[in-house]
Amino acid sequence: MLKQALSVVLAGVAACVAVPVLAQIQIRPLPEQKAAVAVPLGGHVLAKADLDTWLDELIASDPGRAHTDGGVIVVVRHGEVISARGFGLADPSRKTPVDPAITMFRAGTTSTAFTATAVMQLVSDGRLDLDADINGYLDFSIPAFDGKPVTLRQLLTQTSGFDAVSKDVVRTAADASTNDPAWLGQWVKASLPERVYPPGEVAAQSDYGVALAGYIVERVSGQAFAAYMDTHIFRPLGMQHASFLQPLPPALAPHVAGTSFEVRSAVPASGLSISGEDMGRFVLAHMDGSQGLLRPGTAQAMREFASVSVPGLSPMALGLQRMDRNGQVIVGQRSDMAGAQSELAWFPAEDTGLFIAVSGRASCCLRQRLLDGFADRYFPPLPQQKAPTLGTAVPHGRLLEGFWVSSRQPRASWLAARSQYPANRIDLAADGTLITPMFPDAAGKPRHWREVRPFVWLDDATGSHLAASVVDGKVRWLSIDELAPGEVFLPATSGAKSVAMLIALGAIMASFLVALVFWPITAARRRRQADGGVTVASRWYTATRVVALLFLLAAAGWALLMWQPTGHADGWIRAVQVLTLLAVIGSLAAALHAWQAWRMPGQFTGKVGSVLLLLACVAASCFAVGWHLLAWRLNY
Repeated sequence: MLKQALSVVLAGVAACVAVPVLAQIQIRPLPEQKAAVAVPLGGHVLAKADLDTWLDELIASDPGRAHTDGGVIVVVRHGEVISARGFGLADPSRKTPVDPAITMFRAGTTSTAFTATAVMQLVSDGRLDLDADINGYLDFSIPAFDGKPVTLRQLLTQTSGFDAVSKDVVRTAADASTNDPAWLGQWVKASLPERVYPPGEVAAQSDYGVALAGYIVERVSGQAFAAYMDTHIFRPLGMQHASFLQPLPPALAPHVAGTSFEVRSAVPASGLSISGEDMGRFVLAHMDGSQGLLRPGTAQAMREFASVSVPGLSPMALGLQRMDRNGQVIVGQRSDMAGAQSELAWFPAEDTGLFIAVSGRASCCLRQRLLDGFADRYFPPLPQQKAPTLGTAVPHGRLLEGFWVSSRQPRASWLAARSQYPANRIDLAADGTLITPMFPDAAGKPRHWREVRPFVWLDDATGSHLAASVVDGKVRWLSIDELAPGEVFLPATSGAKSVAMLIALGAIMASFLVALVFWPITAARRRRQADGGVTVASRWYTATRVVALLFLLAAAGWALLMWQPTGHADGWIRAVQVLTLLAVIGSLAAALHAWQAWRMPGQFTGKVGSVLLLLACVAASCFAVGWHLLAWRLNY
C-alpha cells in the first residue's frame, strides 16, 4: 500500500511539473518559401521582363531586319506562355501589324513535326508499326532497294533513300489547290522518286518521304490528311489558326503573313500555316502530356530516339531534328522556304520551348541567332577547359580535302548533272585546321575547324562540330551539327575529273561551233565543185551541220534550266528534250557523212573533220543519256 501511495504522489508531482513546461513549447510553422529558381552559372533568370528586353534588342540589331516584313516569337515554359511577341507587319500593303494570336505564318518543313505526331498517334493505338514494310499500308508499291523495303521509322528519320526532288511548289493560291481529298494520293503515286541509297543508312531529307507518311495516315485513319490533323490535333488543343489546307478557308486566308502564298505539293512536309500562339499550344501539349495529344511515353519516345548519320554529330529523332547546344538536348524543326523562315525548338530537360517565324526576304541568321542566343543566355554551358587539338589533325584532315556533294543533290533526274561540277570544297590549312567555304559563318566567310576528337572537328567561334564517318581508312560521308540530322556530304568527282569533263564538254561544243562557222563557206565551195547540183555527200554534210546546231541549242537550253529550275518548267524541259532527242538521233547522219567522206578521193582535211564531228556527236549523246536528260518522267 505504501509503495502504491508513493507512486501516485510521484506521478502527480511529475504532471504538475510537465504542464507548465508543455505550455511554454509552441510549434510555430515557418512561413512558406517560394521555390528557388535554378539559374545556371553565368545565366539569366528566364522571366518575361528579361526575355522581352533581350528579344527587343536582338530583333533591333538583326542585320537582315530591313528585308523582314514581320515575325513572331513565342516562348513557353512549365505549362504556360512566358512571352508571345509579334514584330513588323503581317501585310505590308495594308500596314497590318503582326498579332501572335491570329497572324499565320507558312511553317515549311516545320510541318514535319505535326505529321510525325499524327503517325505516332496511330502507332500508340496499335494501328501502325514503325518497322513494318510500308507497302502493307499503301495502295501502290514502293520497289525494294537491294531487297530491303522502306519503313515508317526510316521516313521519319530521313533515311528512306529516296532521290531528292525539288519540284514541290505548285503555283500561287490564286490558281491552284491541294484541297481535293484525292490530291495527296494522286501526287505520291505520280511523283515516286528513284531509290538511290540503302534504306536506314544515308541521311537525306526527303519531302516526298514525309508526304508518304502523311498519305499512310490518310489510308489508315480513313480521313483526308488535312481533316485528320484538324480533328486529332488542332481542335483538341484549341488551335483555331492552324491548317494544312491550301489555299486556306476564307475565314483564315486574310490572316496569312506575307504577300504571296505558295501552294506546296508535298502537303504533310511543308503545307502548314499556323499562328505563333497556336504553335505554343502544340509545344505545350508535347511537353505536358496532360492534354491527350499523345499517350504517356510516346512523346518522350519521339524525342529520345536517335538516328545517327555521323558519329559525334547531332542525330535525328522521330520526325524531329536534334539541335543540341551547351550540353542541352534540343529537339524541333527548322525551315527555309521562299519568303518564310521558321524554327521550332524545345528543351525537354528544362520544360521550355520556343518558336520563331518570319516573313520576307530575311536570311536564316535571325532564326539561328535567336536559338543560339537563347540557349547561351538562359542555359549556358558549365565552365570547361578548352579541348586540345589532336596530333592527327593533318593526316586526318588530308582525307577530307577535296570536293563533296550533298546527299540531297538529285542523282537520278536531269538535275544530276550539277553534281558533276561540285562547288562544295574543303581545304587543309598549314596548321592542320580545316577551311570550309561550303560551311560559311553568318557573315558568309569560310569557317575554320580543328580536330578535338578522332575525326571530329570543332569551330571554336560557334561551338559547332564537323565530323566524318570513316570505314577502312576511307571517308564515307561527313556533315556538321546543323545539317547532320537530314543531310550528309559524300565524296564527289575529284577536281581533276571535273576539270577534265569541263574540257571535254568545251571541246565538244567547240567542234559544233567550228562546224557551224565553216558551214556556209564549205557549202558554197561544194556547190561550185558540183556545178550547182546537190550531191548525196552535200546532203549529209548539211544534215550534220543541222545536228551540230541542235546540240548547241539543247546545251544552251539545259544550261538555263540547270541553274534556274522552277516548279513549273515542264513545258520548257520537254522542248529542250525534243531538241536533245533530235540531235541524238541526228548523230546517225554524222556517221553516214563520215562514211561518205572517207569513200571519196582526196579532201583529207574534210575526212578528219567528219570523224571529229562524229566523235563529238557520240560523246554528246553519251552525256545526254548518262545525265538523264532524256528521262521520260519529269520528276526532279
